[in-house]
Amino acid sequence: MAQKGLKNIGFFGHAGCGKTTFADGIAFLCGANTRLGKVSDGTSMFDIDPDEQKRGCSLSLGLATFDYEGITFNVIDTPGYADFIGEMMSGLYAVDICVIIVDATTGIAVGTERILSEATKRNLPIVFFVNKLKKENTDFYNILNGLQELSKSKILPFNLPIGASEKFEGVANIIKEKAYITRDGKTIETEIPQELKEKASKYQELFIEVAADSDDNLMNKYLETGSLSIQECIPAVKKAVIENKAIPCFCGDAQELIGLQDFLNMTIEFLPSYHELPDITIDGNNIKRDEKEPFVGYVFKTIVEPHLGELCYIKVLSGRLNIGDTVNNTTQNIEEKISQIYFIKGKEKKESNFLSTGMIAGLVKLKNTHTGDTLAKTSIKLPAIEFPPPSISMAIVPKAKGDEEKISNGLAKLRAEDPTFSFTYDHEIKQLIISGVGELHLDVILARLQRKYGVNVELTRTKIKYRETFTKKTEAQGKYKKQTGGHGQYGDCWLRVEPLPRGSGIQFADEIFGGAIPARYIPSVEKGVREALEKGYLAGYPITDVKVTVYDGSYHPVDSSDIAFQIAAAMAIRANAEKGNVVLLEPIMEVEVYVPEEFMGDVIGDINSRRGKIMGMEAIGKIQVVKAMVPEAEMYKYSTSLRSMTQGRGYFTMKFHHYEEVPREISQKIIEEAKRENK
Repeated sequence: MAQKGLKNIGFFGHAGCGKTTFADGIAFLCGANTRLGKVSDGTSMFDIDPDEQKRGCSLSLGLATFDYEGITFNVIDTPGYADFIGEMMSGLYAVDICVIIVDATTGIAVGTERILSEATKRNLPIVFFVNKLKKENTDFYNILNGLQELSKSKILPFNLPIGASEKFEGVANIIKEKAYITRDGKTIETEIPQELKEKASKYQELFIEVAADSDDNLMNKYLETGSLSIQECIPAVKKAVIENKAIPCFCGDAQELIGLQDFLNMTIEFLPSYHELPDITIDGNNIKRDEKEPFVGYVFKTIVEPHLGELCYIKVLSGRLNIGDTVNNTTQNIEEKISQIYFIKGKEKKESNFLSTGMIAGLVKLKNTHTGDTLAKTSIKLPAIEFPPPSISMAIVPKAKGDEEKISNGLAKLRAEDPTFSFTYDHEIKQLIISGVGELHLDVILARLQRKYGVNVELTRTKIKYRETFTKKTEAQGKYKKQTGGHGQYGDCWLRVEPLPRGSGIQFADEIFGGAIPARYIPSVEKGVREALEKGYLAGYPITDVKVTVYDGSYHPVDSSDIAFQIAAAMAIRANAEKGNVVLLEPIMEVEVYVPEEFMGDVIGDINSRRGKIMGMEAIGKIQVVKAMVPEAEMYKYSTSLRSMTQGRGYFTMKFHHYEEVPREISQKIIEEAKRENK
């Protein structure tokens, strides 16, 4: 690995903006690939998963490590679909420079805002690259203005487009005061065209203003002389970028390699290396970016490979890691021995004997280390990555009998790779449930389950966890009397059932006075009550949000027993239900939909058609957030509908909020269907 510098750089952006094409272009220009990899023909260095090649888009984080002009580059490419936001989050924990690619044909999308927000939270230096300027109807300056409206930091264009749409052929670098024309993949240096010099001068003034605002000495000189040179401003602007006070903006067309060489040159000369960034301070821990410090590393991604097992991608935050070292997994409180280290370049792996500060590589044969774990020679434990919770769930059924164990093992390995995916067997509805961020996410999970572990399953709708409840106070008796040859059975209790506010659950009260029912039988009454409530009345769904009080009854000194009072209590619950106006409740989900403003009408109309209630709207930059309460039963395959409505530019989050009474006409259908299933 090169010693001159270390650049950990990641490419992020909304789906389809050209991130992977950009990453492949950079790898090609650096000589890391002998030919230009392309997503379209499956030759990308970063889209190496068969599912990615089949679908023609990134589905997981890609990594390539290579050297160029004495600098080691760790390039990370991430998916843009909201369904794979977990991969984007992992990438943000690995990089030191966040490059957000913006598609000039569609403008600032929902994903752009989301990534900018997450990168800002992590205090990462941010760079914009406006891509696809060779396409028709693109306007760099319009997008530049939109980015400035979106960001609190000052947006600094480092280069400007030469030509527009099909006549776009290069960029004018305002710092070097040179133009770079690209034709057939070859870039030549020339003078800035006369028609761009006025614009270039305007943005040079902006560059100087940012520098003066960041450095008191420069500010004093500027006030005294009225001018500063671009060269003397570079260190101050670099400092502003590191502190997230300024965001460089580049332009080009990755597919045509236009602007990529200029971006690469400026990355080398201008954007910070790992060691130029401030010390890392997390939860009171201060980590110095120094090889002489104790080793601290962070596992930001795990993948499972057939011949290697789990491969943990680790970033060394400080110190040095050697083959044979024993380190602490401070997250799991175990020790791990380092037996193999690999530098990753797409499909290729190159063994190494050590890792030093700032490096990114893969570790194998670790016992129990996963994504979000800290490996260290100290007691430092870094916080786990804050992955979003799953938004949707589906049930799966094996196509072949006896595959249950293989399914469980396969899903466990896929869960290790992807923390935004989870699975569980739900005993209430008797289904194996898989949960993820969206339908595309779950489709990919099942495709990998089949390809990697040879298991075929069918995807089916998750049963809704309906509930039942009482709507008025009732009182009724349950009396169980049975005479047999020997001892008989006798239990008698009077129960009062009262409705409670939503979310209260079940409460049981004992108001027996004078020994009408001996105290030793009260637990049996409660047990019978709870078992009866669990079985439901209308459609077999559990009854909830009620208070049940036993207030009277009778017993027999010989024939009464625990089981008799359990049966009597169940009979009393049923007798109450028969006159208690029992109704069906359905789970209501809290839904937030993030969409560009032009799709608001369609989204709101669709939510209304799903029996949803709009609770409010909020603007975040140019993105609208629609907040609604929607029945879970109506959210089936919503992500597919949303993608269709918004041309792939919207996403949503969903979580359980409360239970609510089902409308009468819908309730009757659910009850009839449940009865058919029970038969």
